[in-house]
Amino acid sequence: MKIVVCIKQVPDTAGGVKFNPDGTLDRGAMLTIMNPDDKAGLEAALRIKEQNGAEVTVLTMGLPKAEEVLREAMAMGADKGILVTDRVLGGADTWATSTTIAGALRNIDYDLIITGRQAIDGDTAQVGPQISEHLDIPVISYAKDIKIDGDYVIVQRQYDDRSHELKAKMPCLITALSELNEPRYMTPGGIFDAYDKEITVWGRADLKDVDDSNLGLKGSPTKIAKASDKVRKGAGEKVALDGAEGASYIVEKLKEKHVI
Repeated sequence: MKIVVCIKQVPDTAGGVKFNPDGTLDRGAMLTIMNPDDKAGLEAALRIKEQNGAEVTVLTMGLPKAEEVLREAMAMGADKGILVTDRVLGGADTWATSTTIAGALRNIDYDLIITGRQAIDGDTAQVGPQISEHLDIPVISYAKDIKIDGDYVIVQRQYDDRSHELKAKMPCLITALSELNEPRYMTPGGIFDAYDKEITVWGRADLKDVDDSNLGLKGSPTKIAKASDKVRKGAGEKVALDGAEGASYIVEKLKEKHVI
């Protein structure tokens, strides 16, 4: 069985977010982590590998430094890593990103593709389902449990306050919730092994069945009108009152705001 997990190196929002003049994220200037939903998807793939036997390949699109997140995934137990990087792919929205990743996936044999539900830097939840459309394979989103049954995958799909149990024949694509599991840590031995392995690097020329008009910033139909750093809140109104006066003051303010 062959599983491909699509992962993304995203900004560590605790360290601050920076923007380029065109409104895109300045990824080269920020601290980064593996996207949490993707990490849960990777853990699911590694558990399937342990239980059913599988080869796990991790694939990411990004700057050359995104190799770091592939090494992390391989230190956790993934077998292979593929980095898709090229200047012409920069600034991609979800459409251009999914087009690029699908073009890379057409070079790979797979039974199951796992992506995170969404990335914390975009929060669109669009790339996974778009990839499945490009590849013309079934998709089950919002997975909170995954089981393999022969040529089929059985998924508990979170839906509002309940879940659906869905079954699909492979090949198919699943988008994982971060609540799916508790990802394992890297091991010292895994880290050494990860840095002994070679990362496959692909560029524009390696993408199959994609058109330049659908790639990068120029091929992105979604445009950012405005972007800014987080706005800091002011100090607010400060008053010095005793207990009874303070309580009355708060009640009046809540009435003004129609909270009560």
